[in-house]
Amino acid sequence: MTHFPPPAEELRLLDLELRQLDARRAQLLHRRAWLVTALQAASAPAPFAPPHPQTSPGSETSAPRVQNVLLVLGGVLLTIAAMAFTLVSWGHMGIAGRALVLGGLTVAVLAAPVALLKRGLRSTAESVAGLGLALTVLDAYALHEVRLADVDATGYIAAASAVLAALWAAYGLLPRVSELRLPLPAALVAAQLPLVLWAVAADAGLFGITAALLATAGFDTGVALRVPVRTVRITAMIGAYGMGAWGVWAAGWLSWTATGPSAAARAAALLLFAAAIAVTAAWQQVAEKQAGGLAVGAGLLTVAAFGGTARSALPDAWTVPAYLVCGIALLAAVRVDRLPQPVRSGLVRASAAVQGLALLWTLPLVGIALLGPVAWVERVWSGVPGDVRQAVTADVPWPADAGTVPVVLAVVAVVLLLAARDTVRRPRALTGVLVLAWATALVLPAVLEVPYAVGLVALATTTAGALATAAWIRPAEHPAPEEPSAAAASPEAVASPQEAASPQAPPPVDFPTTRLTATILALLTSLPLAFLSLTAEPATLTVLATLTALFAAASWKPHLAPVTAPTSLAYAAALACATGAAAGWGPQYTALLVLAVPVAAALLAARLGDTRATIPVEVAGALPALLAVGLTAASADLPMVALVLALCGVITAGVAIRPDRRPVAYASAALFVLATWVRLAAWDIGTPEAYTVPVTVPALLVGALSRRRVPETSSWTAYGPGLAATLVPSLLAAWNDPHWTRPLLLGMAALAITLLGAGHHLKAPLLLGGTVLTLDALHELAPYIAQVTDALPRWVPPALAGLLLLALGATYEQRLRDARRMRNFLGNMH
Repeated sequence: MTHFPPPAEELRLLDLELRQLDARRAQLLHRRAWLVTALQAASAPAPFAPPHPQTSPGSETSAPRVQNVLLVLGGVLLTIAAMAFTLVSWGHMGIAGRALVLGGLTVAVLAAPVALLKRGLRSTAESVAGLGLALTVLDAYALHEVRLADVDATGYIAAASAVLAALWAAYGLLPRVSELRLPLPAALVAAQLPLVLWAVAADAGLFGITAALLATAGFDTGVALRVPVRTVRITAMIGAYGMGAWGVWAAGWLSWTATGPSAAARAAALLLFAAAIAVTAAWQQVAEKQAGGLAVGAGLLTVAAFGGTARSALPDAWTVPAYLVCGIALLAAVRVDRLPQPVRSGLVRASAAVQGLALLWTLPLVGIALLGPVAWVERVWSGVPGDVRQAVTADVPWPADAGTVPVVLAVVAVVLLLAARDTVRRPRALTGVLVLAWATALVLPAVLEVPYAVGLVALATTTAGALATAAWIRPAEHPAPEEPSAAAASPEAVASPQEAASPQAPPPVDFPTTRLTATILALLTSLPLAFLSLTAEPATLTVLATLTALFAAASWKPHLAPVTAPTSLAYAAALACATGAAAGWGPQYTALLVLAVPVAAALLAARLGDTRATIPVEVAGALPALLAVGLTAASADLPMVALVLALCGVITAGVAIRPDRRPVAYASAALFVLATWVRLAAWDIGTPEAYTVPVTVPALLVGALSRRRVPETSSWTAYGPGLAATLVPSLLAAWNDPHWTRPLLLGMAALAITLLGAGHHLKAPLLLGGTVLTLDALHELAPYIAQVTDALPRWVPPALAGLLLLALGATYEQRLRDARRMRNFLGNMH
């Protein structure tokens, strides 16, 4: 159905369209007149026209620009000469002579533009008119020096600027002089001074001067809205914004520093006056962007006015809530139909800006509640604080006047929930409401100074509530479209237009952003809860167990498992460490308890199968395994290190049973080999080959059989573990062996393995044997290299390094080709 606006709104729209049409008609008429003049000039005979254009190809400027520069310079020089005459040569003439010279010169100069305009010398007329306006200023100065020297200078300047503004405006409106573009803007510039200077001269104080500034800005706004001349409108807009900015800044400062209701009310009156000017300009502004910006400014000024008045009568803690309530009150403008749409939108944006600033004020306290408990990491189990505020401010001070932060957060949440009721903005609104409600629940225990135990329960409840919200918001299920059957495609089955137009059941609503936000908020809340629990041993164990159970329970929801399941495993690992510490166990024994987490992760990943949560669960299980290895390594208990490595190998071997995790067998084999080496080192065995060779030989045989059955098997899989099981321990033993027998035998064995790998094009024997052979040779030659290095002069190593770099640079391309050949050669090996 066609919507007809109210008569008042329709009349306003018609007036706006008519003004736009008049402006466009005036522009087209002006353009037509210019075209007619140009055609007449082109058709007129020009016997004295120059044969070439005025601007030669090599010139850098045009003749009109040169003319304008010369005219401006001439006017400036004449003005300087007149000032010199007035200031220096004035005393050599009598009163009559002075008045006759300046008056006659001023009248002659002001009359000259009329004759110049008749001859078509517009630029010259503009320059001479500017000189005449400057002479009027000198006349005013001369009058003060001769007749009115006893008058106050500030008051005289105010009166003189008012008189000059009126004279210049009258001069600019004369029939012939109205073609000039300088007098009217100059009159408007002079009109900026009278009110302000009169306020200063009358000692009106800051309130009076501010009122004068705002009144001048209002006058400029009226001129900008009513005068059609472009130069005057631009000058008026500059004056309005400049004077208005100074006036608004002064009024805002007076409102903020007001010590009582009376001063606050006077400052509020000034701010409301500025807001009225902005609203009036926005109401009549054609451009939507400018109207919206002015409306935003008017809304902010209104909030500053009423908020400043309320602030003077309220405690300091309620300053921000007072401004917030005033900002929310601007939303009532949405229901006023008489206001233009740009004005209403601007007021809504101003309200949003006030609410945003209020939320920024709450951020320090939210940050303290979220990050303050981290300080308990350095004070583990040092004692329970008296209340939650003491717990979160262990290392940071409590912000001043922060008692109303929960009120601000709750009020903005309610406004956001009520304001966004349409389906387009509702998901984002719900997300914002959820964040604000979470922030309120996070800071409320500290603001109320509740007991420590109650604060822990409140944070745990907030975490559970966030998880419940994320679990309640399920992903929308979109069923696949079914193919129409033959019966459905028959003519009898085709729905009638009335049936097709009947309302259908709405599709399920999905809020993925809200669901993700709730999950993240649950994680964020659990962190300060876990850190706060470090104050006492029972609190730590209880909180970590509760968090493990909460996130484990949330993992039953498939859309939450990728986040909540790894989090539950992380808190389980922390619970294992805390349990070991509470029992008085050493780190190496606590590591055995931590290994229960990787076992649970492996079992859970096998149960999950190929889902989005599988990889996060496996990563979360691998990290506690690394933690267990680090705990045992820190204890320097080699038998326990070997045991933990072996258990990790068992866990990875169990993971490798799954068909999609076969490559994990490599990690399992490496862990078993590493555990063997650590065990040999723990037994302090001088001949590791007695234990490694019996393992290497069967491993190599098994690898050879596997390659015979499956020729595509990699040499790293077939021979790598067996060779490494002997070569690496033997290399470590050789480096610590002062005799030459072991290094010699190891070098010979490595050389044989290298040659076998090169002969059969096997990558693992070639690289392992070559690496061990190189390291063994370097170890044996190290003493001789050191002796040679000490015997050489100090300049030889830099010289050799320079020669090496020169050789590499000269044969750089050849070296690159050699490297590519080596890469291709190794890539072709098994």
